[in-house]
Amino acid sequence: MRALIQRVTEASVSVDGNVIGQTGPGLMILVCAMRDDEGEAGPARAKAMAEKIVKLRIFRDEAGKTNRSLLDVGGGALVVSQFTLAADTSRGNRPGFSQAAPPDEGRALYELFADHLASLGVTVGRGEFGAEMQVSLVNDGPMTIWMES
Repeated sequence: MRALIQRVTEASVSVDGNVIGQTGPGLMILVCAMRDDEGEAGPARAKAMAEKIVKLRIFRDEAGKTNRSLLDVGGGALVVSQFTLAADTSRGNRPGFSQAAPPDEGRALYELFADHLASLGVTVGRGEFGAEMQVSLVNDGPMTIWMES
């Protein structure tokens, strides 16, 4: 799995002009299941990534140091599926997305990832898998981190 994590003061996702998911202070997480996540390894990777993300010490403490996790600050998360994180730009000018998991597998791992975040105590807003979405956010810092399992 791949994820792009952004520390935010707020974020929302809309479909057809209607807000379907949002969060206040916390994380905006774009998630992509990859072809090598298919089969038995995928669910374990999705859960492990969720567990790692909630423990990342990327929030400021009282001294301004990044010593606090999402769980420590009681932040929320907005999770949006983003197959374009699988983009291969090594040839030509049109990105290839063949390394993204097939849609059914991608949807299942996206849902598992978001569900597991929620089970860890995070309030989770979600995008709509496969939909054309508009995402708005205020990146705090900015703090943006790339993760791969």
